[in-house]
Parts: sequence; structure tokens; C-alpha cells
Amino acid sequence: MYDEPDASGEPEGSVRSGQSRESRENGARGPGDPGDRTPASGGPGHRAGGPKRPAGRGRRVLRWTALSLSVLILGTAGAGYLYYEHLNGNLTRKPLTLGDNQLKHRQNAEGRTPLNILLLGSDSRNSERNLELGGSRDDVGRKPLADVQMLLHLSADRDSISVLSIPRDTKVTIPECTDPEDGTVHPQSTGKINSSLQYGGPGCTVATWMELTGIPVDHFMMIDFAGVVDMADAVGGVPVCVDANVHDSRSGLRLEKGETTVRGEQALQWLRTRHGFGDGTDIGRARAQHMYMNSMVRQLKAGTKLTDPGKLRSLAEAATKALTVDDGIEGVKDLYDLGNELKQVPTERITMVIMPWEYSDGGSYVVPKPGDAEKVFSLIRDDIALDGKDEPKKEKKTSDPAAPAGEIPVQVRNGTRTVTLGPVNGRAGVITEELRRLGFDRAETDPAEAPQADTTVSYPSEDLRGDALAVAKALGLPERSARQSAGVEQVTVVIGADWREGNAYPEQPAPEEDDERGAPESANALNGDEEKCMNVNPAHTW
Repeated sequence: MYDEPDASGEPEGSVRSGQSRESRENGARGPGDPGDRTPASGGPGHRAGGPKRPAGRGRRVLRWTALSLSVLILGTAGAGYLYYEHLNGNLTRKPLTLGDNQLKHRQNAEGRTPLNILLLGSDSRNSERNLELGGSRDDVGRKPLADVQMLLHLSADRDSISVLSIPRDTKVTIPECTDPEDGTVHPQSTGKINSSLQYGGPGCTVATWMELTGIPVDHFMMIDFAGVVDMADAVGGVPVCVDANVHDSRSGLRLEKGETTVRGEQALQWLRTRHGFGDGTDIGRARAQHMYMNSMVRQLKAGTKLTDPGKLRSLAEAATKALTVDDGIEGVKDLYDLGNELKQVPTERITMVIMPWEYSDGGSYVVPKPGDAEKVFSLIRDDIALDGKDEPKKEKKTSDPAAPAGEIPVQVRNGTRTVTLGPVNGRAGVITEELRRLGFDRAETDPAEAPQADTTVSYPSEDLRGDALAVAKALGLPERSARQSAGVEQVTVVIGADWREGNAYPEQPAPEEDDERGAPESANALNGDEEKCMNVNPAHTW
């Protein structure tokens, strides 16, 4: 069964058919193509738009393959060291990030740091097995897209897990990336987040995430088609639930109202289904994927599956052959250790969310929802669980006092550009002058743009945290705006899209008492213990 393009000609996986006038004029392509990359100038890596291709079954499959990564981690933790050296040889390794914005975690009061793993699903057809599973021979040789993207955040105290999905049609700033394979330089541009994989590999997608969210990424794991179906069968089926009879002719899914244990082809159909769920967009599909993932994790943690050595061997073989990891993961032993850390978290402290979003003008892509998206990013950056159940965390005291204001070198950059708004010219100069007025005589303007949602004060090492906090306090910024980053050489202020005018940082609305710590309602949070039924699109019932 193959998905067909919508009547509009857009690929079946589009968030909404049609393109905005702006997108058409910029040569933008629909979801599933490399996106509307619009570098400020030409040069190495700049490519002209090409014809659209109908999306095949494989791309639908990859909506959910990132789910299998968590299964791999949990499953191999129980499998021990099956074919240890052989499995190590199966893994493919690539650089963690290709960008300059190399963020660092802050330690908690006990000196521990969180762990962030970016889980990616690639739609590559560049092997016989992937082609067999994905179809679409026209895509052989095309650089793959990352159609599934989930950040798994393990808290510093190892008490909770937060999973953040970003819709593949989200329009973002993709930083300059140099392809480690051939040295091609892809200049900073604008495009859908799934296309970032085509500009140097997973390291460019990691760099894009860090530019968008300000969240440090420690590791990535990327999986392709191969091994996905084997994994679905190896766990013996996964219980899912729908609130009405559903039949999605595009994916082939046909289920009766209530709970069904899906396995093999039927599990694949569940995870591919878009039209039959919610409002028929990728957003509903992401929700169904979260439900499937939670259900699978509950089974694995209960110890009722993956007890057959033969199935474990097949799962480990298929998974490692299909897996690409960052070069900080040396082998199966590291995956085993990661699995042991993750499996300690009780399911009731696992929370999965979708980035709060809104449609762009014309509906050809989505953009982060102002306020709510940044709140989710901020909670993860500050290591606050998205379920809202954390006790207030003790702040690690800064041992190094601030130097006198006049002795602190400060660099100021303009980051007011967004995916929907141009930069406010001159903002870095305005704030540089304000800092000098406040006594920071060594403040200077950096002409480089650094687009980001919120205003930050970065510092390169812990001994400069006191200086960064002094700058933040002088500008009226919250303490959480101070972040350690390997991408700066001195205290660096980036004026974000949240401060587009004036000398005084805008007063932020006080959070409601009952919503202070958890994810906003628009994030559509799902707890690991929730056994809900998926909402069926009324147009696809029987």
C-alpha cells in the first residue's frame, strides 16, 4: 500500500495543502522536499528548487521510526552484551553538531547535569532493504530528510523524562553547516526543520535544534527504515486504543472502537496514519506516536516482553544496523549504560509533548507559538519536568563574584530575526549603548546576527558566571537567561525576538499559580501512565 498525493498535488504528509504567496515566491517546496532554503546569497551549498515528488509509503513509515530508538535503548539494556563486538561494528557514527552554537548544561546543586538525546527518523532509500520497505524508487540517491524529531530529556536527578516532538513542517533558521563528507558549506538559511538533515547530516539537525531552542544536545540517535518492522514484532505487539471505528485508506489502518494489540503490518499502519486521526495533520499523527511509544515503554518496563533470546538477537542486529549515532557514543556498552539510566525513571514521570505551534500565513508550514513554545524550551533548559511535579530545585551557588562593571568585556549581538519577522536593525547597538550607560564600558557590538526567540547572556566558563549574572541583572533579565556556552569567548548578550524595542527588557507576565511549572495546555502533554484512546477523524469512521 502506498500513500498518494493529495488532490492539490502536495505530498500526503503535508500539514495543510497549498502554499503561501511568500513561499511560492521564494521557491519553497512542499513538506517532504528540501524546503524553502533562502540563503542571503548564493555560494557553496546553494541549490535551486526542483520538481515535487509524491511521498511514498516509506516517508509515512518514518513518521514513527524515532519511537523505536527508545525501544532499542530499553531493549538492549535487558539484552546484555549479545554479539558485543559484532554489534559495535554495525553502528554508524557521525559528528554531534556542525554548528558554532555549542551549548553547555548548568550543574544542579549536587553537581549533576541533565542528559539530552535527539532521536531522529531518516527517510533514506539508499539501501536495498530501505528501498524494499520505503518504495519510491525515484528517491534513491536523494539525501534523506529527518521527518521524525524528538528530544529526550533525562533530568539531572534522574527522576523524570521529558520528550519534545517538533513537527517536521516547522519553519526554522538552519545555521551554516559544513558537510563532513565532502566539505560543502551550506550557508545559513530558512527552511522546514526536516530538511536540515540534507545539509551535512544529523549534526546540522542538532545545530538547528540548539539554535531554535537554546537546549544543549548531548547525543543523537538516527534510525532508517531497516529494522523497524522487526522491532514492532519483537516486542510481541503493542496495545492501542481508538474512540471510534477507524479506517484510513491511505495507511490501510482499520480498527474497531476500543483497544487492539497491533503488531507487524498493523503496527506500521497505526504509526503511519494521519488522515484517520485528529484533524488529519501530522500533529495528530505525532499524538498517536506518543501513545504507541508510551504503551511500548510500559510493556518493556513491566518485563513481559523481549525474553526470547532469539528475538533479542534479531532486534539487536536489526537495530544496530539501522542506527547512526554521534561520535561520542563508542559502542553498544554506551547504549547499555544509557538504557540503564533511562529505565530507572517510573512511567508516571515520563511526559511527552508536541512543540506548541501555529500555522503560518497560507498554511504551508507551522511556526513556534509565541510564548508557549518558548515556555516549553525554557522548562527543559532549566531542567524542570514538564509534568509540573518537580519540587523547587536548589540553585547551585556561584563561587566566583562579579568583576567591577567597567572591567567586564561584553559582546552584544542582534538576534531579533524570526522565521516570520525580519531583524530589527540596530538593536545590538542600542543595547550596547545602554550597557555603557550602566557602567559596562567594555561593551561592544558584534555585527553577526544570531536569531533566537529569547534574550540570553552566555558565558564560556563557570568562572565568568558571576560576570554574566551582573550583566543580566543590570539589563533587567531573569537569572535563567545566563547560560554557559562553548560557542562564545566572553560574556555575550544576544538580543532575542522577545525584546524588539526599547532599552528596558519587557516585563514578563507572571505565570498562573497552577501553571507555573508544567507544560502549557497547547503542548498537548501525555503522561507515560495515561492509557487514552486516540481521537478518530469523523471523516474516516466505518
